Amino acid sequence: MKKKTIIAIKDFITTAEQSIKNAKKLLSEIIKEENIPIRDLEIDTSWLSSYKNNNDKIIEWVFSWEYMIWADWNKYPVPANYASKSKLVQWDKLKLTIESNWKMIYKQIEPIERETKIWLVAKNWNKFQVIIDWNSYNLLTAAVTHFKAEIWDSVSVLLPKNKEATYAAIDMLIPKE
Repeated sequence: MKKKTIIAIKDFITTAEQSIKNAKKLLSEIIKEENIPIRDLEIDTSWLSSYKNNNDKIIEWVFSWEYMIWADWNKYPVPANYASKSKLVQWDKLKLTIESNWKMIYKQIEPIERETKIWLVAKNWNKFQVIIDWNSYNLLTAAVTHFKAEIWDSVSVLLPKNKEATYAAIDMLIPKE
C-alpha cells in the first residue's frame, strides 16, 4: 500500500515539475514578445527564511500589497490596518513571528527604497486609487479610512523607487487650503 502511495506522489511531483517548466517557457515567450525588462518582474526570495526562536516560529516575507509572499511563493494575508499604519510599500521585506500562543507579530525588517508623489484620491470599480504619471496605483481602503481621505483629496503616497508596482501607500493627507 505504501509503495503505491510513494509511486503516486512521485507522479504528482513529476507532473507538477513539467507544469512549472511549461509555465516558465510560456512566460518567457510573453516577456520576449512584449519586451518586458526581467528586472521589473523578479522578486528575490533567496534570502527569505523560516526559523525558530525559543518556541516562536519566525518567517520572513516580501510585501506585495495585501499579501506577504514567502520563498515558496505562497501568499499570506497581511492585516490591512498594520499595512496602512506602517505605510508598507510593495516589495518591503517583513518578518512574521508566530508565538507559542498563536499571537502573530508583524515587523518590517527592510524597507525598499521609496519615492514620494502627490496626487488625488479616486475610486474606480469600488477600489481607491491614485493616478500618477499615467499609471494607476491601488490604495488600501483601510489606509484611506485611517487617514480620513475622501475622493479628490490630495495625498502624498509612497512608491518603490525604480521598481514596478500596482499599489501605493498613503504617507499623509495634504490639508485643504
